[in-house]
Amino acid sequence: MEDLSIQNVNLEKSENLERHRTEGFSSSDALVVRRGAPFKISLQLKGRPFNPRTDTIRIKVMLGRLYVIMPVTYSQKKVSSSQWKAYIDPECLNLQNPSIFICSPASASVGCYKFQLCVFTHDQQQKCAFGKFILLCNPWCPEDAVYIPFEDQREEYVQNDSGLLFMGTHMNPVSRPWSFDLYEPDVLETCLNLLQISPQHQKNRRVDYLNRNNPVYISRVVSAMINCEDDRGVLKGNWSSDFKQGVNPSMWTGSGDILKQWAQTGYSPVKYGQCWVFAAVMCTVMRVLGIPCRVVTNFNSAHDTNNNLLIEEYYTETGQKLNNSKDSIWNFHIWVECWMSRRDLGSGMDGWQVLDPTPQERSGGVFCCGPAPVKAIKDRRIDLLYDVPFVYAEVNAAVHTIVVSQGRVISLSKDTERVGSLICTKAIGFSRLQNITGDYKYVKSPSSTLKSRSSTISEDSTIRRAGPSEGVQVFLNLDKAPVAGEPITFTVKVINKQKVNKMMKVHLNAQAKEYNHRPSEELKTFWETHGVIQLAPMEVKVLNQQILPAQYKDVMGDKMINLAVVLQDTASQEHALASEEFNIASPELTIKIADEDSAVPNKEQVATVSFTNPYSHPVSGVLTVAGAGLIQGKVQFRMLPLYPGRRVEQRITFTPTTVGTKMLQASLSLTNFSPTIRGFKMVSINNA
Repeated sequence: MEDLSIQNVNLEKSENLERHRTEGFSSSDALVVRRGAPFKISLQLKGRPFNPRTDTIRIKVMLGRLYVIMPVTYSQKKVSSSQWKAYIDPECLNLQNPSIFICSPASASVGCYKFQLCVFTHDQQQKCAFGKFILLCNPWCPEDAVYIPFEDQREEYVQNDSGLLFMGTHMNPVSRPWSFDLYEPDVLETCLNLLQISPQHQKNRRVDYLNRNNPVYISRVVSAMINCEDDRGVLKGNWSSDFKQGVNPSMWTGSGDILKQWAQTGYSPVKYGQCWVFAAVMCTVMRVLGIPCRVVTNFNSAHDTNNNLLIEEYYTETGQKLNNSKDSIWNFHIWVECWMSRRDLGSGMDGWQVLDPTPQERSGGVFCCGPAPVKAIKDRRIDLLYDVPFVYAEVNAAVHTIVVSQGRVISLSKDTERVGSLICTKAIGFSRLQNITGDYKYVKSPSSTLKSRSSTISEDSTIRRAGPSEGVQVFLNLDKAPVAGEPITFTVKVINKQKVNKMMKVHLNAQAKEYNHRPSEELKTFWETHGVIQLAPMEVKVLNQQILPAQYKDVMGDKMINLAVVLQDTASQEHALASEEFNIASPELTIKIADEDSAVPNKEQVATVSFTNPYSHPVSGVLTVAGAGLIQGKVQFRMLPLYPGRRVEQRITFTPTTVGTKMLQASLSLTNFSPTIRGFKMVSINNA
């Protein structure tokens, strides 16, 4: 009889992908599996059958130059997840096509492995075959450091390839759809290559491979590699208004285009990113690598440059905001949280960890941030790794609002609730916001994030020291969340706290600003009004104000509005200020799908995208529609001028390729007009 030889090794991809929850990566050439769980390979033998008494099998698994050799045993016992094992189930042994189960440790390093399988016959002749597999972290394995206990969390934070990013202000959060594109062609390979071209890998490959068993290490490498400040990272940041050399960050709709461009240009940084782009791309990479991840928004995020937990903001005596401080408050800042145990810190710090790839401050000499345990931030454990003090300040710094005149401080007030007023993420399984502020800080009351901004003359101010009077108190309150095309209406409430008549000068102004306003930028005043009011003793007076669409139309889009009121007592020269920053919500596109309940793979579906022009002038532009797993690439349509109040509809067709919940998203870029109009629709694709 002809001697035994190996004809083929079957990686059993469909069975393994289903068992390891990696079906989405079926387009990859390699087998994609998760650590700590067995995967099956089958030998196709030629010649005589396998003889368990005289033939032995050894498997050599290699990651770079690291390797382990293991004998194939015969055992039905539970396989330990602490070391590499290979075994044959004797009850299912097919001697002509034996199946072997390979199981990696739950702490194995992430990466692309090669394996060599050798059969030694009774005369010690060696028959070999080769293969490869990609090994990811395993949130389903209790022994894995990234284990997350509930299936709905794993579906949302590991497998979901679309989501929402929250922007705007805490008073008026705006959800922006984002396609994480986990399963798009070449995204998996690009995420693995990100680890390969990192400085850590280039410096010492062996040490890097060994350290890749630890999600803390992986997350710091990825955090640094998303920006390009210290390496050949993915994105170049740009917070100016000049994007001629690249793409305006607001135009990105998903991670796939960014990662593909990065890979196709030889890993040259993609231009440009801002915080939400950095965070969303990092979320893609972490989910691909098997580490649970979610995108988090911190509204009124402090950048405390001198680490004194104090942000100073300066205004003129007529309410114009000045650029006098190196500290800053971003209306929103977006980072990610990753779920992992912190064996380096103790079990009390397990769970969600803040990681921030936006280049702001160096950590260990490199532009990265985290992982900082959310529990450590809440308890102010600033002695713990990594970067807890920086994140703590982002959500807890106090704000001193200072009014100056001719170089002299004439009013000072303190606000301890503005910074970190709302911290949120996408809710599990729903397209809505989940408030997680209480995870980061001890919240006084649920309504604290919705309070109107008010000001009194403080104990420390020069006004207060001028005499025993209690002066006046002023409140500034928006009547409702501003919407494009409608007047911005607000009220100014003035309280005379003295038993004397007062004549008050009233200064109101609105300035356009970027969400991350920095000291070097000029704020543009686009609306102001001034007047005088009389206050009777102890009188409360309410002033109703509005800013018309024609007055704010040039500052729409991603701009923020700083609205301020300053009161001046003409007799005592006392001042009081109140301010509020807000965004103007853009209108949305509406997407409707015909026969939505019958959506199945490989069956053409019809969707209708509609838009009604709320503006006071005609608009035109380009409509772009995309959807991972629904549409190949993007489709675009040119929209002719649409007059005020008129509605337009665009019919599109798409053919789903895979089962699951997918996001169909549309964006309308208007010509010579800054807002981008967006909309999305979640589509459930069922088995046929």
